[in-house]
Amino acid sequence: MKKVLMAMSGGVDSSVSAYILKKQGYDVIGTTLKLFDKEEDYEDNKTCCSLNDIDDARCVANKLDIPFYVFNFKDEFKKNVISKFVSSYLNGSTPNPCIDCNKFIKFDKMLRRSKELDCNFIATGHYAIIEKDDITGKYLLKKAKDINKDQSYFLYFLTQNQLEHTLFPVGNLYKQQEVRKIALENNFINSKKPDSQDICFISNGNYSNFINNYVNYDIPCGNFIDIDGNILGKHSGIINYTIGQRKGLGLSFKEPMYVGKINPKTNDVVLCQKESLYRKTFTVKDINLISVNLINEPLKVKVKTRYRQVEQPAMVSQIENDLLHVELDVPQKAITKGQALVMYDGDIVVGGGIID
Repeated sequence: MKKVLMAMSGGVDSSVSAYILKKQGYDVIGTTLKLFDKEEDYEDNKTCCSLNDIDDARCVANKLDIPFYVFNFKDEFKKNVISKFVSSYLNGSTPNPCIDCNKFIKFDKMLRRSKELDCNFIATGHYAIIEKDDITGKYLLKKAKDINKDQSYFLYFLTQNQLEHTLFPVGNLYKQQEVRKIALENNFINSKKPDSQDICFISNGNYSNFINNYVNYDIPCGNFIDIDGNILGKHSGIINYTIGQRKGLGLSFKEPMYVGKINPKTNDVVLCQKESLYRKTFTVKDINLISVNLINEPLKVKVKTRYRQVEQPAMVSQIENDLLHVELDVPQKAITKGQALVMYDGDIVVGGGIID
């Protein structure tokens, strides 16, 4: 019997995943990853990792009659996710901590822990599909059947070894019609639990308060300037802004102005008009390729520069071992340093990286 370590967040997707694996004959071990200490009086259904989530996961595990453990990965999470998140904002980038959590915790630390428990696989409740290409022998990452819930964008970094030892049991299911139905039929405590949406370690979505408290000093104010360097007013600290932002600037203009660039070295925030936000070319670093080994010649793909973006046609060239040049067919608004660029060939993830 194949043994699998199932990451159970307390949500319905991972709970149903554990149920499916057990039905398929796997020897399932449930685990919740303890990543940080959330305030005990903080109740928010939009995030995960609370004490209630651990209780929900344990309740489902007991119902399924599978072992359940809580693994403490707080130190690793602080180093690889929270500190990186804070550093990115302080350096004028807009990070995606969910990708870092997947990359450094769930598919690295957890996979290593699974080996210690003699497991053949790890599994999560992500909506994505893994298939092996019989011709090339490569493991492929593909979009989920429920395209509205597809999470392949957050998984572009997966290596061949990780793909080989990972299972996504709900990848071929529709969430509302199938996953929630299974949960309801089995009377899971979380069958009607809403999806988590916000960053788990930030209360009420207030990034700037979190960063100020984390670094334990006040982020300095600086100048709003235009693209010619003229001072337009004072900003309240670069961590409060992201590319494309229009609201919350505290200034009024004859025409709408947007955040076009953040310069941490000079502590300036550059404001521009809407047309200056559009870009056609940019570079991508820290790349990972899945369906190909190298991009030897310009490759036509479709790309996303943020999760909910409609895919855009682009030509991609690998100009260095760890650097891509991307040229979009149609210029796109507010391409943001620090966000992920993910490439698709139909429903197959070619690979991705971080916008530089």
